Amino acid sequence: MNRRQRRAAGKISKTAGTTSPVSTPDAVVETGLRHFRAGQSLEAQLCCQQVLEAVPDHAGALHLMGLLSLHAKQFDHAIEWITRAVRLSPTPDYLADLGSALRQHGRHDDALQVFVKAVQLDPRHCGALTEAGALLNRLGRHAEALAYLDRSRDLKPDHAPTLQARAWALYHLNRWDDSFTEARQAYERDPGNADTCNNLGLVLWRLGRNEEALPWFDKAIELRPDFAAAFVNKIISLFHLHRFQEVFALHDRMKGLGLKHALTEWNVSLVHLLTGNFEAGWRGHQARLDLPSATYPKIPRPMWLGEQEIEGKTILVASDEGLGDTIQFVRYVPMLARRGARVLLVVQDALHGLLSGMDGVQQCAPMSAVSGLPPFDFHCPISSLPYAFGTRLETIPSATSYLPLPPNARVQAWDTRLGPRTKLRVGLVWSGSAHHMNDHNRSVSLRALSGLLDVEASFVSLQKDPRDHDAAVLRDRGDIIDHTADLHDFTETAALVSCLDLVITVDTSVAHLAAALGRPTWILLPYTPDYRWLLDRTDSPWY
Repeated sequence: MNRRQRRAAGKISKTAGTTSPVSTPDAVVETGLRHFRAGQSLEAQLCCQQVLEAVPDHAGALHLMGLLSLHAKQFDHAIEWITRAVRLSPTPDYLADLGSALRQHGRHDDALQVFVKAVQLDPRHCGALTEAGALLNRLGRHAEALAYLDRSRDLKPDHAPTLQARAWALYHLNRWDDSFTEARQAYERDPGNADTCNNLGLVLWRLGRNEEALPWFDKAIELRPDFAAAFVNKIISLFHLHRFQEVFALHDRMKGLGLKHALTEWNVSLVHLLTGNFEAGWRGHQARLDLPSATYPKIPRPMWLGEQEIEGKTILVASDEGLGDTIQFVRYVPMLARRGARVLLVVQDALHGLLSGMDGVQQCAPMSAVSGLPPFDFHCPISSLPYAFGTRLETIPSATSYLPLPPNARVQAWDTRLGPRTKLRVGLVWSGSAHHMNDHNRSVSLRALSGLLDVEASFVSLQKDPRDHDAAVLRDRGDIIDHTADLHDFTETAALVSCLDLVITVDTSVAHLAAALGRPTWILLPYTPDYRWLLDRTDSPWY
């Protein structure tokens, strides 16, 4: 500090907002803080300016200027002011406020680093612990988030934001009962928080308690009438309760409020498809391309949805959803070829070998290597082909077997490996991806099938990457043939499936593979199945 600054640090003549004729810089800043807390931003700013004119490097004044900018949502200025304060005095409180400014500016990774630094300096800084946990939640690092939030809760057990953030971490760690308990405690301490009400509804949905979930979504909407996520979640619960007319009514209410939401459009399209209204269903199904999770790329060529003539044209057809969707809808590719189109097909790497021999495909490429494709006139996501062809229930192209047959040598090798056919050969798949949103309704444990395994048959596992508890059961049972370590792609799986008499599977890609190969297939479905299986049927019009 130079001589001028030392003199100014001792005394400042009469300051705006003070009554004493002489004050120290620290006292003036404290007065400014009182103004700020009282909502008197102009008076607080005048205090800061007077101090900074005399002491340009006064950390407290710089920090308060940052708080004023943050309050005004001038995030760049807030970050600049508070960063200057932190360089002079890196206190946990200053760091926590810098982290808050960075978070509100959308710089989540930078904000997390700052909150972690604040916690390192003060392990009992509840605000920084909660903010770090909330950011880790946002970044999908829920186990790490919980570690910070546990420490914050130990310090302030009744802190509603901490309880809410813990509930969210527990929700994503599939600890739904614990999440409900935590969210309920957060609600008791802050009943006016719409996010907490919405989260309570979500947990109850996960627990299969959809009727109980609905009032919480209603409460969230009452507190925040434009809360689009709560509307979406209520629609999902109504969907699982088969209260379809209420789904449509709620959708109309959202449109009336101007709440256009791609996830809502997509969910409503699934209701139409599930109930057989394919015209509205396929049209609404296009909304999936606008979802944040959509992976279909922006392609600078026209999308073909059935309007243009394609004879003599080249069309790129690319996978845009899961493996099962690709297998289900690749049946349309020969229909494109019959219209005179040259078809370029891009599919997931695991399906490339099998689908390269698909009838009507001029060239098939894996997603990992699409740079060498020739020019094309149009493109179409593979799951949009039913829409482009105007598919109705009675016009589903449902050939008994439409996939290319796997190489005969591979089929013979698997047949030999399975041994003499003295019993019915039955393939088993009991779980899909653990990351699927509806996995808790879709997958079962291997132990749940134990009664089935007592029948006179030879059982063959088709289950890739079994979960730990299922892998233990599989090791204990010597009566289930398991060669899945050698199933490197779908060509190999198709060869093995071709040797089986029956496949029993949950709703996953193997269900589509086996059925599309013409093998007898039984699918275990939840009460509310995926749209393609329709309601109250014992067969599928697709296979």
